[in-house]
Amino acid sequence: MTEMWRALSPGMQDALVALLLVAPGILAGAIVLGGLAPRALVRAMLRRFAWVNALFVLLIAVSVGVGTGLVAQERGLRQGSARAAEKFDLIVAAPGSELTAMLAAVYLQPSDMALLSGTQYAEIAGAEGVDFAAPIAFGDSYQGAPVVGTTAQFVTHMAGPLAEGPLFPARGEARGGAYAPLAPGASFSPAHGEADAAEHDAHDGVSYRVTGRMAPTGSPWDRAILVPVEGVWAVHGLPDGHAPGDARIGPPFLSDQIPGTPAVLVRAREVWGNYALKSQFTRKDMMAFFPGTVLAQLHGLMREIRSAMSLLAVLSQVLVTLSVLIGLMILVRLIARSLAVLRAIGAPGRFVFAVVWSYCAVLIAAGAGMGLGLGWGAARLLSAVITSRTDVLVTARLGWNEVHLVAGFISLTLLLALLPAWAAIRRRLLVDLRG
Repeated sequence: MTEMWRALSPGMQDALVALLLVAPGILAGAIVLGGLAPRALVRAMLRRFAWVNALFVLLIAVSVGVGTGLVAQERGLRQGSARAAEKFDLIVAAPGSELTAMLAAVYLQPSDMALLSGTQYAEIAGAEGVDFAAPIAFGDSYQGAPVVGTTAQFVTHMAGPLAEGPLFPARGEARGGAYAPLAPGASFSPAHGEADAAEHDAHDGVSYRVTGRMAPTGSPWDRAILVPVEGVWAVHGLPDGHAPGDARIGPPFLSDQIPGTPAVLVRAREVWGNYALKSQFTRKDMMAFFPGTVLAQLHGLMREIRSAMSLLAVLSQVLVTLSVLIGLMILVRLIARSLAVLRAIGAPGRFVFAVVWSYCAVLIAAGAGMGLGLGWGAARLLSAVITSRTDVLVTARLGWNEVHLVAGFISLTLLLALLPAWAAIRRRLLVDLRG
């Protein structure tokens, strides 16, 4: 049996799990209806108590939507953050917090970091097995967009060929991210720091012209403006990595002319080489780390948050299930006289039972279906908000986990709906006829 299960594709496994979750409700419906078809009576009850039914459905939909939306959003956030860091194989920085260095170098979060010296950079770039080592120099901005100094190798590694313009920049030229606030051909003067109004003249007289635009990466680098690292060094009155009078850009750099860089992206020629380089550059005067490892630790914390969110979702589902049960009892009281008339004219108990259960089942199914739609809409809205706040592309979609959650809810509530149906046929007939 285990081998047969493993032979199924993941999609088939998920579909079977969802079917098993909803099977009790389907079985209950088959037993209750038993060939009876009280559709006309159910439609009449839905029309007669339209506003009450609508509120009841809305209560179920909001509960299901909140639960499914939160679970889908958490998964989308994990996937988006991982996608944003996938191009950063190995980061080398000055000793300190790996988390701080990752947030600064990968997600461009403002941070004060110590610098690696020119000698250290030259050692990293010249190490055996290194394909390229790209300095990442940040600290300036324009209209809220970070201005980052790096090399052409970094640009092509991050986003591949440029979406617009030539590939290799010259001094005074810049490359905009896919959604940077500057179009090719525009000029700008960078400000020091996070573009505070008081600092817009910090680099007065320095101007860059945007000559290309990167392809989208789904990361904060889509809003960044990339310039030659020589420009960042020179604009702060520092050596530019080359001999005086040498106007070329890009590596190789002279170690005694490199003023320092906060972080270096290292790419090995072979995948296994990243582990050797990490071991080589993890020492007292520098640290090397895999952003994916640090991100996995963050995701571990997020799993704890997800567990708490899932618990809250389950608790809300339990509360809503109890509310649904109470509400169904109240609805049965509203239609008690109509049901008593049916019984008085000779309708069998199983028919009345089927009418009540079918009525409840329609409300439950409609609310759960609407809840899936609300959950999808809530996930899309939250994704847009998070993307705009963090610049990490988050695309939350409803998956099998959410389908399982809703299927379980439907099955449980359909089973509980048997209680109001049973209570309806146990009521005293004469009391209801006189009511």
